[in-house]
Amino acid sequence: MQVTLILDDRSSKTLLANNGCPWRAISDTVMGGTSSAQLVPAEVDGRTCLRLTGEVSLENNGGFVQASLDLSDKGLLDASKFSGIELDVLGNNEIYNLHLRTDDTKIVWQSYRASFNTTRNWQTIRIPFDGFIPHRIDVPLDTSRLRRLGVVAIGRTMQADICISRLALYLRA
Repeated sequence: MQVTLILDDRSSKTLLANNGCPWRAISDTVMGGTSSAQLVPAEVDGRTCLRLTGEVSLENNGGFVQASLDLSDKGLLDASKFSGIELDVLGNNEIYNLHLRTDDTKIVWQSYRASFNTTRNWQTIRIPFDGFIPHRIDVPLDTSRLRRLGVVAIGRTMQADICISRLALYLRA
């Protein structure tokens, strides 16, 4: 038996997730880069989803676009009883990242990162919490203090096109 906590099942058909927080598109333009991002509710291959598209450019020290979601409208989410993150995605055969931020990530470039491959078909991706690697931070991932999640196209020139139809925490019981 598997237990899940749904963070977003796209039933709102808006940028609002089930947890009451809005999804946001963020690109490297906040730091002087030239990448572009669009984030829209959509329906792709019969599934309601959130679609992140854009162009990742390395110009001006840039290199990312992301769909970002605060994990709780109360500030922090305690996910310590769960094993990891599960998402249903459809993409463009590119590699994307999942970034987590906690109460410990004080500087914008700090995060905990895991990569995953997409296909042109809907698939369920599971990333265990112990699969996240600290990036520019020396503190281990504390899943009892999760603040934000980002689905990110990063680090190379590429066309981003990824759809997310479900986001959840999973627990193997």
